[in-house]
Amino acid sequence: MALQGGARFKVRFEDVFPAGCVLVPGSIAQAEDYDEKSGKRSPAKDKVTGGRVWQCRVMDMDPELGAKSREVSVKILTDVQPVPPTGVMFEQVEFTDLTVTPYLNEKTRRLAYSLRASAIVKPNGVKPAPAHKDGA
Repeated sequence: MALQGGARFKVRFEDVFPAGCVLVPGSIAQAEDYDEKSGKRSPAKDKVTGGRVWQCRVMDMDPELGAKSREVSVKILTDVQPVPPTGVMFEQVEFTDLTVTPYLNEKTRRLAYSLRASAIVKPNGVKPAPAHKDGA
């Protein structure tokens, strides 16, 4: 099987965010596509499903990130604008049906990842196993 560009790989939430993540308040908005020819923006449509795309920003709570940037954007594929599960400031959230798409960042010439999900939900209370610093 050959992998096509833009392949989406299913991942577990706890593998992407082992220490969880916190929603940045007010960050849920409709994603937009930019047309370079016309200079206009339009509501984004998912290239696979054709559905609407929303995005939000979360802070990755992994302590191993140290001083590195913790903010991550997650695209949510749903026809209706997602809302925060509880509405409290800086609430912990999880994503359902999470996928990752690797791509080459043209500006940095480095591998980057795009995250997509079907919904944003409050954590289910199951704590992931602690990460080992030695990689075991």
